[in-house]
This record gives sequence, structure tokens and C-alpha cells, in this order.
Amino acid sequence: MEELRPVPPAPKKKPSLLFRLLAFLLTLALLLGAVAAVVYRDKLNFDGIRRWFTYRALERSDSGQAESFRYESSGRGGFSNVGGDLLVWSTAGARLYSTGGVEYFSDPLSLTAPMADVWGDAALVYDAGGYTLRIYRDRAPVFSLDTEPGHEILSARMGPGEMWTVATQETGYKGIVTVYDGDAPVMAVRRTRLVMDGILSEDGDTVAVLTIGQEGNAFESILDLYALEGDEPFASFPLGNNAVLDLRASSGVFWALGESALDLVAQDGSARVSYDYGGEYLKDFDLGGDGFAALLLGRYRAGSAATLVTVDASGEVLGALDLEEQVLDLSAAGRYVGVLTASGLTLYTRDLEVYRTLDGAVGVWNVVLREDGTALLVGNDTARLYIPD
Repeated sequence: MEELRPVPPAPKKKPSLLFRLLAFLLTLALLLGAVAAVVYRDKLNFDGIRRWFTYRALERSDSGQAESFRYESSGRGGFSNVGGDLLVWSTAGARLYSTGGVEYFSDPLSLTAPMADVWGDAALVYDAGGYTLRIYRDRAPVFSLDTEPGHEILSARMGPGEMWTVATQETGYKGIVTVYDGDAPVMAVRRTRLVMDGILSEDGDTVAVLTIGQEGNAFESILDLYALEGDEPFASFPLGNNAVLDLRASSGVFWALGESALDLVAQDGSARVSYDYGGEYLKDFDLGGDGFAALLLGRYRAGSAATLVTVDASGEVLGALDLEEQVLDLSAAGRYVGVLTASGLTLYTRDLEVYRTLDGAVGVWNVVLREDGTALLVGNDTARLYIPD
């Protein structure tokens, strides 16, 4: 009987030279495209492509404006972009609207000095010097904090994930910064210096606490950095006699914007750089840009003449532009800066090259810029979305 022998596998056929050449060229094209996208990301209009897909079905006028919608508000307050929606906050409470005017919630409150802070699709509204704080996430109220006399809320900040911070007064101390994860406190920093503010880093591992105290005959601001759940600061940065007006965490640094300078402190405590205003007055600002701050500086407090400056995370000037017309509002988001004047709205890139203009924005008093370059134009009781071509 003949023995059965295994049949050897057929030799693999090598790809043809043409096939290998085409594969190499395709790989090279993809690699060069990725490099070009990184190098020329400020010149390539990916936001325009994204806007076309997102808003192609939305009816709008020749000027790129969608139909206006009415919002309700009363008293002093402001407007914020929360995940693309419009948050209207005031002494009467908070309301959230879609760009088409759908009201997602109405939260009536009684606030004396309303303030708000946003991180992505989450926001908080609180009464500075009062006792009320509310957190909103996924288009709904999710948490309430009501303190008692002697524990007034000094400031509050949203953080990554479900984390946030609140600075309050406390008996025996000049302030306490409490870090929350959802509705549970996970850390408390108590200071004998006067606490002004506290904010989390982008990864939530570091807490920056701003205090002020007297050094000699002058007041001095200090930014202390703590590891989460740490007892002592691992880095401390005196900021001089510079009253800090706002804090932000992005691009690996803490941004401490003061009356006379912008200080940028590395979140790991390794370095600090400053951009000094050179004696000019800070007339307006927005820290919401992607890796940059927008500052409106003027030689005089009064008057319309001013210089718009953008500064990156290393303290370097990206662009500077002299403006002669009175600026009604200033907003920064993504890689754009929006400047609203009586003549209309001008959108600039982060290096202050003109991107788009909208003439004759009649009845608009506030602009809320969004990361994709669209802007919510807000009047006394109406708002509408502007979509650049």
C-alpha cells in the first residue's frame, strides 16, 4: 500500500514591484499629510470643514446668522459657552439654551454677586460672598451646595471629569480650598493667609491655591501648588503686588492674570514666566483660547484706543494689533479671538490675522465665541448663532 505523504504548501507569491511601490507611495503621502496637518494647522481651515458638516442643514441669512431666539434673564450677570450651548446666569438664577433656542433647564436662584465657571459641558454658578453654589452637567442641574454664615463662598472653579474646587471662609483660618469629586470632598487646604482662589490642573493631580498677604508695606500674591491630598505645597511662587483677577489651567500651565502682568506657572512647579503690561491698563481679557490669552491693553483707562495682544503659554507674544474703535466685548475660544464693536464683529486667528468679519451687528452687546469659530451674538433679550463661511 502506497504511503501518503504530506503535500508541501505552495510558496507564497511575493507582491509585485508595482504593488510595493504603490504601497510605499501611499504610506509616504499619509505621513507627509500628517506632518503638514501639524505644521500648518493654523492655516488649514479644518474648522470650516467641521462647520459645513455640522450646520449644513441649518437655515441662515446671507451674513451667516441663524434665526434669533429669545432668552429670559433679569439683573446683573453674564453668558458662557457650555458644550456649545448658551448658559445665561444672573442674579435671578441660571438658564441653558441650545443654539436654536431650546431651553434645557431653568434654575431660579437669588444671587447678589453671581459668578460662573465652565469646563467642557459642565458649569457652576455661585454667589460670590454669599452661600449658594450650583453645578450643571449634561444639560441638567446635578449638585447643590448651600453654606452657612461664616462660611461665605469666595470663589469656585470647575475641573476635569467631575472634579471642582470651592474657596470659602472658615473660623480660625483666613480661608479654605476644598476639592470635590462629584458631591464628595476629597481634599481641603486650610491657610492662615487670605485665600482668594483655588483651581485644579488639567489632569486633576495638582491644586493651585492663590493667597494674598502683607509683606512689609505692600500686599503680595502667592500661588502655592499642592499634590492632590498633599499636606504641604511642593512649590510656591510669589507674584508680587499684582492683584490676580482670574485663574485658568491649560497647556500644562496655570495662568494667573493680574492687573499689571500675566504670570504663567508650570503645573509641575518647574518654572514661571511673566508677561508684563509695561505700565498699560488692562481693559478687557479672555483666557479661553486654546493655548493663548487675549488681552486688551490701553495707555489710558478711558478712551477707545487700545492694543489687542495674544500671549502663548510660554509668555511669548503671538500677535499685537492697535484698535481705534471702542470694544464692546472680547471673547476667545479654540484658535480664535472675537472683537465686538459698534461696527460689527471681527474674528481673528490667534496671531491676530483677520479671519472673518460681520458688519452691522445691530443690537448685539455680547459675543460668546465657540471653539469651532462660531459665535453666539447676544442682545438685550435675544441671541443668535453666527456661522462663518
